[in-house]
Amino acid sequence: MTNTFRFRCSSLGLIMTDAQSIDEQFVTTEIAEIQRKKNRTDEEKSMLQALKDKSLSAGAKTYLESIAKEFLYGYHEVVTGKYMDKGLIVENQSIDLYNSVHFTNYKKNTERRTDEYLTGECDIIVPRVKGIDIKSAWSLSTFPATSAAGADKLYEWQCRGYMRLWDVPEWEVAYCMVNTPDELIKYEQEELHYVDHIEEALRVTVVRYERDMELEAKIVAKVKAARRYLDSVVSEIKRQHNVLEAA
Repeated sequence: MTNTFRFRCSSLGLIMTDAQSIDEQFVTTEIAEIQRKKNRTDEEKSMLQALKDKSLSAGAKTYLESIAKEFLYGYHEVVTGKYMDKGLIVENQSIDLYNSVHFTNYKKNTERRTDEYLTGECDIIVPRVKGIDIKSAWSLSTFPATSAAGADKLYEWQCRGYMRLWDVPEWEVAYCMVNTPDELIKYEQEELHYVDHIEEALRVTVVRYERDMELEAKIVAKVKAARRYLDSVVSEIKRQHNVLEAA
């Protein structure tokens, strides 16, 4: 079943990190010869880059090993923490803040979409126009005040997965800073968490990404590579525990 495994857009970035080298399974005699060359043609460089794009980084393999274990043993580990707790609690407040600043009336999306490779449930969708992912900052110290400060590869790949699923040309990551619930602040500085006195426009930072079909092709290649690696890890776990593969 891992050969049809669909990756959540929120975790897509974990398999999209660039590999430092080409996976051995792709290194044929011809490729090895090209790798040994000091001077390569543009065509050879393109060939090597395409194979590198299909290869998995060490970090991606570590993540996939944890997924293989969850798949085989039938559990799903839910990661929690104060940052995620705040995001869940204040999500509607953050959407309201975004709407107030941008003079919109967007509502929380409740539709999950799935294609051959990905699955995801985005925060806000404006059909045929754009989507928006709401990120509630933990505190003023973690709130990115500029778009450059808010650029994040994991979030970018999440957005690119959503653009594919909802077929829209643009996606936004909107960082919103609203009051942190009292029960979560504990011993931290209160002035970093109570922010209603700050102008609303200063508490929303937007990072925009445009759809890129070449990067989507890279997503497909990485997902296929990830599925192959999942299969190999599951098979190895079964082999080491003397569990027969299903016919």
